[in-house]
Amino acid sequence: MTAATLFSGLRLPLLCAPMSFASSLPMALACCTSGVIGGWQGGNVKTIEEFELYLTTLADAEKTANAEGKPWAPHAINIPSAIMRDPELGKQKIDLCEKMRVPLLFSSIGDPGPLVKRAHDWGGVVIHDVTTVKHAEKAIAAGVDGLMVTCAGAGGHSGLLTPMAFVPKVRSMFEGIILMGGGVANGAGIAGALALGADLAVMGTRFIATNESGAVDGHKRMIAEAGMQDIMMSDVVNGLDANWIRQSIEKIGWDPAHLPEKRGPMRGAEMPEGVRPWRDIWSAGHSAGLIDDVLPVATLIDRLIGEFEQTDVRRDWRDRLAKRLV
Repeated sequence: MTAATLFSGLRLPLLCAPMSFASSLPMALACCTSGVIGGWQGGNVKTIEEFELYLTTLADAEKTANAEGKPWAPHAINIPSAIMRDPELGKQKIDLCEKMRVPLLFSSIGDPGPLVKRAHDWGGVVIHDVTTVKHAEKAIAAGVDGLMVTCAGAGGHSGLLTPMAFVPKVRSMFEGIILMGGGVANGAGIAGALALGADLAVMGTRFIATNESGAVDGHKRMIAEAGMQDIMMSDVVNGLDANWIRQSIEKIGWDPAHLPEKRGPMRGAEMPEGVRPWRDIWSAGHSAGLIDDVLPVATLIDRLIGEFEQTDVRRDWRDRLAKRLV
């Protein structure tokens, strides 16, 4: 496997981030057929039957695209370390990935080593999500093929480091694939990620506000209506620092200026009855301030390509990316 073959169908150096609730099979399919990497959350898929449906549907769509001479970008499954520790469903999921020779996987929250070992056995590529230099160093030591550098301004579990320093620092340590996420919502943001030393940009919030997203309509509309001033970081919701939309916190009856106490370390506050983080309290990154509409994925990607082509970023991104897995 080389980056040249794995990413040959990309029309844009971009990944749609795997996201809780927002990731869906239709969104992954729309991304792959439109020429960007379609990320999805393997941990969110609760049954092995649904997990297999994702894999077979995407594999069939790729065969069709190849037969018709159309571009196809790879999909990318996020496999949190907890899945690797699950002796039943987790093992079944990894075994299916091996059976179908899934080429691109993401690791998050914990040691990527076990996933790296399994994936490398079948030729898979593993990219690990990091928010600190220390985490990047550990992932590099574990043998990952790439790092997703999650910077300040990202939605969900955001990093705290500015991309202006974090990405160049990681590039000075690592010759593999680097993806940069945090506040990217347009073609200029993609160009900025490449200029800092990344090979691919990552968008999450922008893809939540698409027709194919698995998020509820209220979440999509709230992103389109929110400004950067409406994004607030808190560890009260689910125990870890994450960026949330202020209006969604107000919607469940909480005062954003006086949030309830956490139940303990790594544990969020007691939720109102029937409320669940992510599903009912909605996340978004700083890029919400750049989003004012909800679009089909294909329309969004065409727009992003037009914006990216108007920038002055170096045009050798394909050549740079092709060297990473040689």
